[in-house]
Amino acid sequence: MSMMSGMSKPFETGETVASFKEYEAAQKAVSSLIAGEVPAADIAIVGTALRTVEKVTGRLGYAQAAWTGALNGALLGLLFVAMIAIWNPGAPFGSFAGYLLVAVALGMLLRIATYAMVRRRRDFASVTQVSADHYEVTVLSRSYGKARQVLGGVAVARPAQPAAAPVAPPVAQEPPRFGVRVDPSAPTATPAVPPTPVVPQTPVWTPEGDASSAPVSQPEAPKDPDADRA
Repeated sequence: MSMMSGMSKPFETGETVASFKEYEAAQKAVSSLIAGEVPAADIAIVGTALRTVEKVTGRLGYAQAAWTGALNGALLGLLFVAMIAIWNPGAPFGSFAGYLLVAVALGMLLRIATYAMVRRRRDFASVTQVSADHYEVTVLSRSYGKARQVLGGVAVARPAQPAAAPVAPPVAQEPPRFGVRVDPSAPTATPAVPPTPVVPQTPVWTPEGDASSAPVSQPEAPKDPDADRA
């Protein structure tokens, strides 16, 4: 019961310390971590993007099914004969050969019967393999620092950050003008503001010796053209 509960509970993987494309490279990294005294119970290999590859090895017919069943029956027969020889060493050799032939015949019959039931759905033999896109070596947080020291220059695969979208500069809206229709979809520029005119200033004369008064500047009054004519 404890074994079933342990299988159903998800494993604690921890943090990724290295990522590899091949499973053999991940195995070597685990060996290096164990040799560097990282607790083996803290290490895990996580396969990402799992896929199943089924390699077809050939066409399956009654002859192939009978041959496969005979081989399986012979293996089971040899195991059975070995057990009888251990329990009853004085048994005659002919009985061992009989048991082996019976096992071969039963294996052939069972395999042929199985093929007859599934041949319309599956008439080929294949080998299935499970592979992953890449393999990550992970350790628990308590051993992360030590694992990084052991692996040293092994690069950690990190997800690529998406590029930031370019931000368009703000477009100033032109103020509405009376009698002119403005297209709201067309960008407009901010109207130029005329500079403020600078008024010339003239100094004011003050009597000498008056320390309390300081020269101040006053704006020059505009001249009256009518006064010049007079």
